[in-house]
Amino acid sequence: MKKFFCVLALALPFCLPAAGQTPVRVHCGGPKYTDSKGNVWQADFGFKEGKAVTNSSPIVGTPDPALFATYHWDPGTYSFQVPNGKYQVNLYFAEGTPADEKVGARIFDVSVQGADVFPGLDVFSEAGANEALIKTTSASVTNGTLTIAFKFDSGAEPDVSAIEILPANQSLAGPTLTLNFKYPDGSAVTGTLTYAVVSSLLSFNGSQPLVNGLAECDLFANPSAMGISAQFQVTLSLTDTGGHILWQINLGMNPAQVNLGGVQSSALNVIVQKM
Repeated sequence: MKKFFCVLALALPFCLPAAGQTPVRVHCGGPKYTDSKGNVWQADFGFKEGKAVTNSSPIVGTPDPALFATYHWDPGTYSFQVPNGKYQVNLYFAEGTPADEKVGARIFDVSVQGADVFPGLDVFSEAGANEALIKTTSASVTNGTLTIAFKFDSGAEPDVSAIEILPANQSLAGPTLTLNFKYPDGSAVTGTLTYAVVSSLLSFNGSQPLVNGLAECDLFANPSAMGISAQFQVTLSLTDTGGHILWQINLGMNPAQVNLGGVQSSALNVIVQKM
């Protein structure tokens, strides 16, 4: 069963590097860049086609607007040589060109290792104009290559501002929380757990399919270590295969008031009424 890291038992997916594995950070369409945390992003590489484009409007909602100042238009695929293992993939997007600042102006599909992870992605619909958006998923590499594909759906061609590939390291994780979703008759719920985290400095979201009704995450005691230093809002929801919301929770938190140092591994059992 896949794990995803979280804060206060909510799915905030930021992994730590594993021994022998080096993070990959690419400034798509742009030059080498050092971000606000001191991480170095390499100049654009790994793409199959397309071209570099500059956003015409400044991007907000991020401590690193320069990372979103450019994007790679219609890259086709990005491929990176990495050691075999499990990884977290963070994809950075923004709509900063007026012609594309409307719902449906750019819709595309994203797949990682051949699996559809963000079908029908509409960045403007999720983040609005000139707002940074980070989409997160996980991947397993068994052939030494991690491939991310961007496929045109409608409107303008796909684009991406930055790609971050972080090795997953379960041994460095903290206590775990198991979310167990069942129907009243005891059968396992089939669905997808979706999370969104929004603050004045950043926003990111992602999803994780349930496995036998279960989702498991690792707890982080210190949100600021993941770059979450401002008050943030978390939304966690469970949807069935038809897209119906079966369960949802919304929570606002202030990192200065969060202390999970004494939290131990635990489980949350949720009974879901059948539609």
